[in-house]
Amino acid sequence: MPTYEYRCLNCRKRFEVFLSYDEYDAKDVHCVHCESTNVQRKIGRIRIAKSEDSRIDDLASDFSDPAALAGLEDDPKALGRMMRKMSNEMGEEMGPEFDEVVDRLEKGQSPEEIEKDLPDLGAEGSPTGGLGDYDDF
Repeated sequence: MPTYEYRCLNCRKRFEVFLSYDEYDAKDVHCVHCESTNVQRKIGRIRIAKSEDSRIDDLASDFSDPAALAGLEDDPKALGRMMRKMSNEMGEEMGPEFDEVVDRLEKGQSPEEIEKDLPDLGAEGSPTGGLGDYDDF
């Protein structure tokens, strides 16, 4: 069965639903967090096949200048943009936790605030690995 991604417009959390093709238009989708039916389907990314060398070259050209990385610890929006770009270039789905963190960073929320709001962030198996380590980039 296909997996469909949704975002609840009430609680603003993302979730996935497994639906058969027959169920897709016939079954009401409820938020798994708050049971609301006020949900919006997220359309997945379109992927363009690139070689690994091409992706690495693109990232290297963007971040080869140390000035491009300067100030990331003081600018959550720049950190979020960099994280999103790296994720897009690598072509790997990082999951809803990663997307939530990057969305918050891009809105200007500090890594410390995000960790306080999402205490399970960085737990074993989490794609974010804890935001406190962002200065390792």
